[in-house]
Amino acid sequence: MTQYKKEILRIKADCYSKQWQLDTVIGLRNYINNNFRENLNLDLFSRIRFVSKFHLLRLFKRYYGQTPNQYLIDKRVEKAKECIKNGRSVSEACYEVGFESISSFSSLFKRKTGFTPSAYQKSNFR
Repeated sequence: MTQYKKEILRIKADCYSKQWQLDTVIGLRNYINNNFRENLNLDLFSRIRFVSKFHLLRLFKRYYGQTPNQYLIDKRVEKAKECIKNGRSVSEACYEVGFESISSFSSLFKRKTGFTPSAYQKSNFR
């Protein structure tokens, strides 16, 4: 076996040995994108992907730079912004995207966007 062929095999092993990790985190991200309205948590994610919840947490953070819960919150806030822009009330947007309380929704929305949901709603109707 030539040195060139050995190097190709080494690179291939490095690249494709992590394929299951990629499949796991991409599958989880797709699941969150399709089911963000549901009551989702790390225990559910680990059962769906057949991986320890702590390992899943580390993998997701490694590939996406945030935890699955942070990603879920960002997704819900983005969808809530769309709902508010489309004329839904703040409470309708809150419950439609999967938040269970308006107070937690308002505080997360303000932390992520810099606006309260009602201020965001008013700024979009000017």
